[in-house]
Parts: sequence; C-alpha cells; structure tokens
Amino acid sequence: MVTDVKKFRLARRSGGFTLLELVMVMTVMAILLTMSIPIYRNLLLRARETVLRDNLFKMRDAINRYSYDKNRAPETLKDLEKAKYLREIPMDPITQRRDTWTVRLEDEPVIPSAPRGIVDVFSGAEGVGSDGVPYNEW
Repeated sequence: MVTDVKKFRLARRSGGFTLLELVMVMTVMAILLTMSIPIYRNLLLRARETVLRDNLFKMRDAINRYSYDKNRAPETLKDLEKAKYLREIPMDPITQRRDTWTVRLEDEPVIPSAPRGIVDVFSGAEGVGSDGVPYNEW
C-alpha cells in the first residue's frame, strides 16, 4: 500500500508545472524583455545612422566625381543617377524616403553661363543624432 501512495504522488508531481513556477518564469522573461528592448532600439538607431553616414559619403563622392569629369556641378541628384554616377538615389534611413535629401547649391557656377549646381547634400530628417548633431547638419 505504501508503494501505491508513493507512485500516486510521483505521478501527480511529474504531470506539469505549478502555477507559481509559471508565474516566476513569466516574471523573469518580462524583466529580460524590459532590459533588452531599449538596447535593441539603440542598436537599430545606430545602424540607421551608420547607413546615413555611408549614403552621404557616397553621394558626396559622386557629386565630386561628376563635377570633376563634367567641369560643372550636377543640377539635381537625378543628374547623378542619369549619368550613372549613382545606380539610384539612396534612401534616407532616418526618414525612410528617397525624396527628403536637401542640397546646397554652389554660390557661383564654375562656368558663368551654366546654372548653379549641387556642391553638398544633407539628410532632410528632423531630430538629433546620437552624437548630438542634428541630422540635417551631417
């Protein structure tokens, strides 16, 4: 008879988790999630900022190569795309759009009869980067 009671208790215990055990596991998981979500968002922002820096570098390099080759600055960013200096106008990773780039035109064109062209490009995103500098000043 004693063995039957032991078997019954052993069978009842191995049937699953108690409510207390489940609550404890859920609490630990909630704590881990609340710690990891801000870290994930920060990493995501830094990745977007890295892509923005790279896109700005590539577009500025394309503007410089176009200006050197053609002896005049491009009038629009589409000119860089048409002349195959860029495969396509890159997406601004902060605004998630291709048409928010802001450009700075030259004060005086290299050739007096030519229209003013682009000498620099900036992000059109509002806000401040993780380094404390506004995105539109990068």
